[in-house]
Amino acid sequence: MKNVLKNVREEWVLICFIAAQIYRRAMPHPRFCFPAVILLALTFVPASTSAADLLIYFGTRDQGPDKGFSLAHFNTETGALTQPELIQPAIGPGFFMVHPDGRHLYTVNSHGGTDAPLEGMVSAYELDPKMGKLTLINSQPSGGQNPAYLSFDHTGRFVFIANYNGGNVAVFPIKPDGSLGARTAFDQHTGKSVTPDRAQQPYAHSIIVDPTNHFALCQDLGLDRVYVYKFDEKTGQLTANDPAWFTDQPGSGPRHATFSPDGKFAYVVHEIGNFVGVYAWDSAKGVLTEIQTISTIPADFKNKNTAAEVQVHPNGKFLYASNRGHNSIAVFSIDPASGKLALLQHISTQGNTPRNFTFDPTGQWIVASNQDSKTAIVFKVDPKTGLLTQTGPLATLPASVYCERFVPAPSAAK
Repeated sequence: MKNVLKNVREEWVLICFIAAQIYRRAMPHPRFCFPAVILLALTFVPASTSAADLLIYFGTRDQGPDKGFSLAHFNTETGALTQPELIQPAIGPGFFMVHPDGRHLYTVNSHGGTDAPLEGMVSAYELDPKMGKLTLINSQPSGGQNPAYLSFDHTGRFVFIANYNGGNVAVFPIKPDGSLGARTAFDQHTGKSVTPDRAQQPYAHSIIVDPTNHFALCQDLGLDRVYVYKFDEKTGQLTANDPAWFTDQPGSGPRHATFSPDGKFAYVVHEIGNFVGVYAWDSAKGVLTEIQTISTIPADFKNKNTAAEVQVHPNGKFLYASNRGHNSIAVFSIDPASGKLALLQHISTQGNTPRNFTFDPTGQWIVASNQDSKTAIVFKVDPKTGLLTQTGPLATLPASVYCERFVPAPSAAK
C-alpha cells in the first residue's frame, strides 16, 4: 500500500508539473482554464504508470517479418487486453522469462523446427518496465539445436536452458549488468525410447529448479525420463543425482513440470500421453515417487491432442494444463494433503493450438495464446473454485505466438 500511495503522489506531482508548464504558456489564451489544462496534462503521462496497468510480452519461435517480441497492455482490474504490437524483431524467441528484478528479459532463440541444423542461442535484454522497450545486451550459444525452455534458479543468478533437438541442458550465469556469462554446466543425454519419430533420440524439453534450489529437474520427452541433477547455487554446476533420473511411462513424453508451493509435490504434463503425473518430492534426496496420473482431455475425445503447459495457481489450490487439439485448458483441484488432482473443468480457448499460458501477477487472470489462430484469450480465475471464465474478446496477434509473459508493476520492480 505504501508503494501504491508513493506512486500516486509521484504521478500527481508529474501531472501538476506538466499542467503548470502548459498553463504558463497558455496564459495569453483565455479559452484555457486550469481544469482543462489538467485534463490535457493527463494525456502526457505514460499509460503504464497506472498500478492496474501492466505490460505483457508475446514471443514467436520463427524468424522473419512480424516475428519477435510483441507488446500489449493489460488491466488487472478489468482483464482488458490491448492489441499486441511488434516492438522488437528477434530470432525465434519461442520461450522467454522476465527476470524477478523486472528490468531484464532472457530468451532462447530457435532457428526453426525440430530439424533445424543451426545451434540455438540464449539472449539477455535490458527491459524498460514503464515503456516496455527492449535493448539487447548480449547472446551466448545455447549448447544445442532448437532450445525450447528457459528458467532461473531462486537466487536469480543463473539461467537454465533445455535444448530440445540437442537433447541436452546448460546453465549460464547472469552478471551484475544483466549480461550472460560463459556457461557453468552442460549435460548431454543419450538413449532412446519407444515412440516412433518422437523417441529415437533425447529431446530435453524443459528444466526447473526445486523450491530448495538444490536440485534441477529436466523433462526429456524423447527418453521418457525426468532427469534429476544436484545444483550448486554458488558455482552454477550440475551433477547427476543418485538415482540420476525417474523412468516415466514408455511413450508418455514428459514435457513441462512445476512444483506445489510447499515443495512436497511435483507435477509433470506429458505431451504424448496427454496426462499430468503427480509425484511426491523428497527434497532431501532428490527422488520422485509417482502418486497419480490424470488425463488432460475428456474420455470421449478421440482426435489428436498434445498436452503442452502446466502451472499451479499461486494459492496452491488449483492446477491448469493446456491441450493442443482439444484446444482447451483443463482445470484441476489439488488435495493439499495427498497432492492428488480432481478434474473441475475443460474450457475452450476459442482458437487452435493453445501452447503456453501465464497468470498475471495478481493471480486473478490467465492469458493464453492460440498459436495457429494467432489470437490471445483472457480468463478470469475464481479464487474459491478455480474455475475459469472468458473475459472480453480475443486479441489478434501479429504472428503465431508461443509464449507470453507479464512485466511486474514498476513499483514492484527492483
